[in-house]
Amino acid sequence: MGFSKEKRRHKIRKRIRKTITGTPVKPRLSVFRSNNEIYAQLIDDVNAITVASASSRDKGIDVANKTKSEASVIVGEAIAKKALDKKIDSISFDRSGYLYHGRVKSLAEGARKGGLKF
Repeated sequence: MGFSKEKRRHKIRKRIRKTITGTPVKPRLSVFRSNNEIYAQLIDDVNAITVASASSRDKGIDVANKTKSEASVIVGEAIAKKALDKKIDSISFDRSGYLYHGRVKSLAEGARKGGLKF
C-alpha cells in the first residue's frame, strides 16, 4: 500500500528541512504550490520571522492571461527584487517536497534572473 501524493511530499519535506535552515544573512526561500497559484517566502528560521513574501495573488504582480509557469517566473523575480531591497542576495532554496521541475523550477530560475544566488 503506497502513500498519497500529499503524504509523500510531506515525508520528503521533512527530510529536506533537516538540512536546510534560514539565517538572517542567508534566509530560506520556501515555495508553496497550489493547483492555481504559487507562493514564495523568505524565512529567517533563527528569529522565526518571514523576511519577505510574494505570490501570484499579490496586487502588484500581474499574471492575467499567463500560463502557470510564466506566473512562477514573475513571482520568482518579484521575491528577488524584495530580497535585494532588504540587502539579501544569497538564499537557501527549499522546494518543500515538490520535484524541482515545472513551476518550482520556473520560480527558482526567475529568482536567479532577478539576482539571487543559491
